[in-house]
Amino acid sequence: QVQLVESGGGLVQAGGSLRLSCSASGGTFNAMGWFRQAPGKEREFVAAIGWSGTSTYYEDSVKGRFTISTDNAQKKVYLQMNSLKPEDTAVYYCAADVAFRNVINGSPAYWGQGTQVTVSS
Repeated sequence: QVQLVESGGGLVQAGGSLRLSCSASGGTFNAMGWFRQAPGKEREFVAAIGWSGTSTYYEDSVKGRFTISTDNAQKKVYLQMNSLKPEDTAVYYCAADVAFRNVINGSPAYWGQGTQVTVSS
């Protein structure tokens, strides 16, 4: 059974940093990604990475601030978030799929339970 477990969320001041982690087990994936959902809004794509780590893709508003990476040996994916803004406040979800395009287009097969990120102004 596939399990994705996120950690690393919390409360941070604007301009600060957080690193989210996602541990994957029970499956084989070619791509993983991060999504987020703010209160009253639809879930949106944040970043994706091929499991080899050579292909990455970011939503425009996080480019230059967020970095997605993998640790293949540990079967983990990370999201380093710098220069955080109040509008980054959301529940962040880890996702995985065998197809990179499925992660980018918002239809990955597997989801984590989410971790809250709150950025205060």
